[in-house]
Amino acid sequence: MKKFLPCACVVVCLVSIILWQVFSTDKNYYLISVAVLLCSMLPFIISFEGGRTDAKEIALIASLISIAVVSRAVFYLVPQVKPIGAVVIVSGICMGSKRGYLVGAFSAFISNFIFGQGIWTPFQMVALGLVGFLSGLIFNKVKANRINLAIVGFLLTFALYGFIVDLSTVLMLSNSFTLSSALAVYGAGLPFSLVFGLTTSIFLVLFGEAFVKKINRIKTKYGVCEVAYE
Repeated sequence: MKKFLPCACVVVCLVSIILWQVFSTDKNYYLISVAVLLCSMLPFIISFEGGRTDAKEIALIASLISIAVVSRAVFYLVPQVKPIGAVVIVSGICMGSKRGYLVGAFSAFISNFIFGQGIWTPFQMVALGLVGFLSGLIFNKVKANRINLAIVGFLLTFALYGFIVDLSTVLMLSNSFTLSSALAVYGAGLPFSLVFGLTTSIFLVLFGEAFVKKINRIKTKYGVCEVAYE
């Protein structure tokens, strides 16, 4: 129970911040995004203060965030065809669920300085963070082969990411919210979520196993994450 208490506190903080953003009359998207980032970093900070994080681990996490941001930026002109989901999933598999969340949340925030910040940013941060978090939990029990990577990658990015990000648009309709308007939003976002899910699945099939092996090789060679925290 104690193991999941910090995660539950983080979730409560994130939900409170997002609701504040939606219903507040004075919105500051950068401030709210930074608040979400700080909440996302809490497990990492707690672990660092406990002496279980070193410079090698921080460097590897920063490198994975950079790869995720670049992977989204290079496909700037092609809507939703972005390998960022695949990079975050591999990060969760290799680095653990909490580090996976950190990579996902930071990647969404930093890459949005290219794609544009807005009410959707905290939702993207939480959604992509959860993709990394859940991939760490799932592949802790399931072998990361091509088929499993493709299936899990598609479901996480199509269903989970799509649902949370489209929720930002639904909540913006808070003054005129109806079930039909919510269904219309999710219906309009379905093709975009489908493309993102398929893109993630394809990249994981083509490069997922090799990417996982490379990161695990680096971990073994330099002794990164010798003490895991899930």
